[in-house]
Amino acid sequence: MRFAKILSVLLFGLVAGVAPAMAEDFKEGVNYELVVPPQPTSTGDKVEVLELFWYGCPHCFRFEPFVERWLEKKPAQAEFVRMPAIFRAEWEPHARAYYTAQIMNVSDKVHRPMFNAIHQEKRSLDNETQLRDFYGEHGVNKDEFTKTYNSFAVETRVGRAKMMVGRYGVDGVPSVIVNGKYRVSAKTAGGNAEMVKVIDFLVAKESGKSK
Repeated sequence: MRFAKILSVLLFGLVAGVAPAMAEDFKEGVNYELVVPPQPTSTGDKVEVLELFWYGCPHCFRFEPFVERWLEKKPAQAEFVRMPAIFRAEWEPHARAYYTAQIMNVSDKVHRPMFNAIHQEKRSLDNETQLRDFYGEHGVNKDEFTKTYNSFAVETRVGRAKMMVGRYGVDGVPSVIVNGKYRVSAKTAGGNAEMVKVIDFLVAKESGKSK
């Protein structure tokens, strides 16, 4: 009995000592920042996880595999959204291309290939003609691409993306906005892998599952 009691005390101490190390405790202003004021979301009751990116950004290209792995096992209460960031006029063609793919329901065909073409194949995809030809290589009708690329629907989404970069307080990509309230980057989180951990922490926080 005495041995069993001692063993239980030791085990309790071991678990108590390990638990704090296992629990992620990320800090506002250190691992993530507040979006002030908070911005509206588009995902209803789901916790919005919104990635701001640019196809020409090497950091976004390196972050993409982390996004893909996260999507495979993302929390059920989270909804993922992408938004192309537009800091300069040269970034707008990529934003137009992204929204063109979204409206045409061909994002799965071209999103990852766009990153690969630019960063692995070193292709120039900087204007409408180059982008139209690239989409054509992936089975997208070129005439439909041109029509959609220059449509009011794309213009509207691009305009909103330009506005939201400022409202989110983003100064670089990739950045992730969780539920319109929290801003996460590799710089604040400490790397891409850590960025994903902070995102999960904030999703849990917003869904009421964090302690």
